[in-house]
Amino acid sequence: QEPLLESGGGLVQAGDPLRLSCAASGFSLDYYAVGWFRQAPGKERKAISCINSEGSTYDADSVKARFTISRDNAKNTVYLEMNSLNSEDTGIYYCAAMADIWTVQEMCVNTAVVYDYWGQGTQVTVSS
Repeated sequence: QEPLLESGGGLVQAGDPLRLSCAASGFSLDYYAVGWFRQAPGKERKAISCINSEGSTYDADSVKARFTISRDNAKNTVYLEMNSLNSEDTGIYYCAAMADIWTVQEMCVNTAVVYDYWGQGTQVTVSS
């Protein structure tokens, strides 16, 4: 069983909302920081939203004010609420978890940060 499982992706129209889930199994997310990453077609995978174990968040400029990351430790799940989607949001969305040793901004911005667990990704396609 995969340690992290993303769900909620699909095909939506521009302007529609979508919520992604990242469910952990085999370990507790309580003390882990989690990041959501996006890999657009032909581009590198990049972090877009991160949340630490205390609930502090960081969002990349490309999604700020449109996406909201949150966590429900009781459900061992992290969410990504996406609003005002546009074609540039198309891509594969991954979640990843790591021990909470970096600042929430550093874990999102520093490409040298190593995550402990990864999901297999979920496809989001935004049709304009």
